[in-house]
Amino acid sequence: MNVKINYQPIGYIQTPFNTVSDMPIQPSGAEGAEGIIELDPGFVPGLSDLDGFSHLILIYHFHLVKGHKLCVVPFMDDKPHGIFATRAPARPNPIGISTVKLKKMENNLIYIEGVDMVNGTPLLDIKPYFAPYDNRPDSISGWLKDKSDIDIAKVKSDNRFCQ
Repeated sequence: MNVKINYQPIGYIQTPFNTVSDMPIQPSGAEGAEGIIELDPGFVPGLSDLDGFSHLILIYHFHLVKGHKLCVVPFMDDKPHGIFATRAPARPNPIGISTVKLKKMENNLIYIEGVDMVNGTPLLDIKPYFAPYDNRPDSISGWLKDKSDIDIAKVKSDNRFCQ
């Protein structure tokens, strides 16, 4: 089946990271890094009741990624892995997902913390984080199982997926 998919950004994410190099690779490694979502004003009615949540799941487009790779050396390892077994951005559909802390909302501006995306990232969707459904304490982490002792705040990105 061949289905044409066309998404348009609902807004843009402003962050302190103007280049891909040296930015956090996951929200848990971006504690204290604040950002602002500038939502297209036409979508403001969709924010109703969102202010009652502590965290948001953001779905966004990796707009600086050039092409995709089916096998990559991810930031947290020195061995290649299949792209679908990583969170690397060089994906066939360059879509990112991050869970961030909601600080406050003012009109079409959403203030967030824990940003791990580059400044100007196009936002595709916002979903509320709901711990009973989104947390999976019985999950298994594959090749990452031995990486849980890594201080994620010290692992930074580089340009390997933007060239």
